[in-house]
Amino acid sequence: METINSSKITELNKIFDNATDIVLTAHTKPDADAVGSCVAMSRYLNEIKGKKVRTVFADPVPETIDFVLREEDRQRLTVFKSARDTALEAILRCDLIICLDCNSFDRTSDLEMPFRKSTAVKVLIDHHLNPATEDFNLVFSTPDISSSCELEYYILKEMPEIGGDAKNLPATAADALLTGMTTDTNNFSNSVFPTTFTMASELMAAGVNRDLILGRLYNEYRENRVRFMGYMLKDNLVITEEGAAFMIADNDMLEKYDIHEGETEAFVNIPLAIGKVRISIFLKQDEGFFRVSARSKEDVSANAFATRFFHGGGHEHAAGGRLFFPSDIETPDKAASFLRKAITDFFSGQE
Repeated sequence: METINSSKITELNKIFDNATDIVLTAHTKPDADAVGSCVAMSRYLNEIKGKKVRTVFADPVPETIDFVLREEDRQRLTVFKSARDTALEAILRCDLIICLDCNSFDRTSDLEMPFRKSTAVKVLIDHHLNPATEDFNLVFSTPDISSSCELEYYILKEMPEIGGDAKNLPATAADALLTGMTTDTNNFSNSVFPTTFTMASELMAAGVNRDLILGRLYNEYRENRVRFMGYMLKDNLVITEEGAAFMIADNDMLEKYDIHEGETEAFVNIPLAIGKVRISIFLKQDEGFFRVSARSKEDVSANAFATRFFHGGGHEHAAGGRLFFPSDIETPDKAASFLRKAITDFFSGQE
């Protein structure tokens, strides 16, 4: 990891020591990697450094990963949509902003301008492509890593109080880091590097109960979620002759099954179990656009597909973006035809 070196660690430690009021943030619709990295950093800064810390998210934490938060974490969390004034006050007052699992402030939605206007020192810790380095005083960024939680793990290990030993991390920070890494790799199915296994091994040796985490992540779904998944696979899954699979979850379907935020996480991975499927695309309707997730096998670039057709990007085999209406498609019901054409165009260019 070229982005982690002794001079950067020294600089980060100095920034931490000089700060008195710290705000953490991550991208909109926070997933387990975003929540886990913020919880772990908050725990380290509060319990080890003795700092005042507040996490500010644009959106609530999905109930599917709510278990990552302990009572102290909830007390130090502000969601802009439900506590606008408190969030803005925290940003205005702080002297350090740490942006985690988010390559630019433009991915923080309504919080973007308050963060940009802040005169606080700004630090970025992220694993996505194309970080907005010009917006930060210090940047730790590498896409050649499983997750922001993994990157943060190796950064925190180098801090003087941790001394390279995972056992010195706050226990709840260690739990949160392993949780975020697990979901971002789809339980070691994609974006896995040798360092990823090392991280997991060291955290388990330090006392993290991985079986408990897996149980909370994958064995406590609501019945609605499982029935909706069955419906999507039976009646909604399309597989094209090029070997692309796609599913589209529109608002009518989401309301019919009462699907909550975060409950379609990892749906996009399921069609890759089919031998002839080379890329899987999942669309979920939001306000004015579809959120797009793409996952691919070794011979296809999900990143190139998402970049070309969905204003997005990401890792080579795990990417995302958005499909807007009416600018990209006239109405939501045109999504399937748009997808079919995009798939045809993409694969014709690859032949």
